[in-house]
Amino acid sequence: MRGPRESPRPVRIVVHTMEGLGARMAGPGIRALRIAEHLSAHAEVRLISSSRAELDGEAFGVHLADDAQLFDHAAWADVLIQQQPLTTLVPAVLDLDVVVVSDLYDPFLLEQLQRGLYLDAPDSADETSRTVAMVNDMLTHADFIVCASEKQRDFWLGQLTSLGRINDLTYRADPSLRNLIDVVPFGIDEAPPVQERHGIRGAVEGISETDKVVLWGGGIYDWFDPLTLIRAVESLSRRHDDLRLFFLATQHPNPDIGAMRMAVDARTLAASLGVLGTSVFFNERWVAHDRRADYFLDADLGVSTHLDHLETSFSFRTRLLDYLWAGLPIVNSAGDAFGGVIRDERLGRVVPPGDVEALECALEELLYDADEAARARAAVAAYAPGLRWRTAVAPLLAFCANPEPAADRRRLQVAGAAAREALAIEALASAGERAALRSDADALRRRVVELESSTSWKVTAPLRGLIRAVRPGREH
Repeated sequence: MRGPRESPRPVRIVVHTMEGLGARMAGPGIRALRIAEHLSAHAEVRLISSSRAELDGEAFGVHLADDAQLFDHAAWADVLIQQQPLTTLVPAVLDLDVVVVSDLYDPFLLEQLQRGLYLDAPDSADETSRTVAMVNDMLTHADFIVCASEKQRDFWLGQLTSLGRINDLTYRADPSLRNLIDVVPFGIDEAPPVQERHGIRGAVEGISETDKVVLWGGGIYDWFDPLTLIRAVESLSRRHDDLRLFFLATQHPNPDIGAMRMAVDARTLAASLGVLGTSVFFNERWVAHDRRADYFLDADLGVSTHLDHLETSFSFRTRLLDYLWAGLPIVNSAGDAFGGVIRDERLGRVVPPGDVEALECALEELLYDADEAARARAAVAAYAPGLRWRTAVAPLLAFCANPEPAADRRRLQVAGAAAREALAIEALASAGERAALRSDADALRRRVVELESSTSWKVTAPLRGLIRAVRPGREH
């Protein structure tokens, strides 16, 4: 870590995402943008995307960057916030005196396992191995970690323990370990939604202004269960011919990801049941983020259904926050982090995963019982304000106000440097050079260990210089 700044300049923060930044964004891109917005009130911020940067009018810099440019941005920063392992994409970042924050609100390892069920076994194994390595990298090199719920935090604490990050140094620094990993959930926009025009009612052929609209407020991914929902809607529509289910999107806004198997299966099922285009509708294009209110305010309730699997247990469905933002009652499958909140706060109904009959009853009650719908809407209106972004990001704001390396950072840095140095030394041709470098490295390593309690990382500069000097591929 750098020593104290010589001038009272603001903290410099880079927020990095692999997601595209523009009119059409998925959850990770939206989260990166909102975090950057709130940090920029207290720090100098750059928001960086590795795929697309098309935002205008922000109070901070928004940049598209390749690997070389990412290194330059990281070198400028005091704090680097990563949603994907930038330390793997650009390993030279590890040589910088920058505090690393890993944002693991999205348990993408568990998403990959669920999606892998639709892949051939060798492909699934390869993808899973890569994803495990990415997650371990983010946990190993982080000075601070944020996740979306207390349940997620428990999950990541287990993995941190297996990686040796729960140790005498981190525990002594804070027995609660909140200074190593804390909860920063997805938030709700500060401004209330405003509808400029109808996105669904009277705008989609087959949906009138008086129909009852159930909104699936995002993409259809392999870890969701739209099939049970479609079956429930088909059954309920026999009694209520004004029922309409609208899927806001079928695939991710990133065209490289493409449509997932579950999206194809959902459309096939709706067609086979005879409800495609009559009771069930699929929006073909991802809705622009700043226009989503046109769709959410056309709905009577929001729905999210999933099956009983590991991803569900640790998920944090960001679309549920948009339902609350729009004042919508929610029907949700049990098992995720939000199910208990919906039940305890009476925000809607929670049903067993895969239970068509229970889901049908919940939809009917909240759509066609005016008193129940009104009670749920009132509960949503009372609960939602506490989830605004300014509250959600508070632990991250507090950390970035005085960013410090993790208590075990020096130990990890020395261990990692020693491993890289050993490989580099073995690559040298001259036995004499090897012996001399080993001697120097051993002396420097002892010096760093002796000074481990120092408040500055400046003592490690000679060791980092030695590592760079013996890195394979350099001329000597």
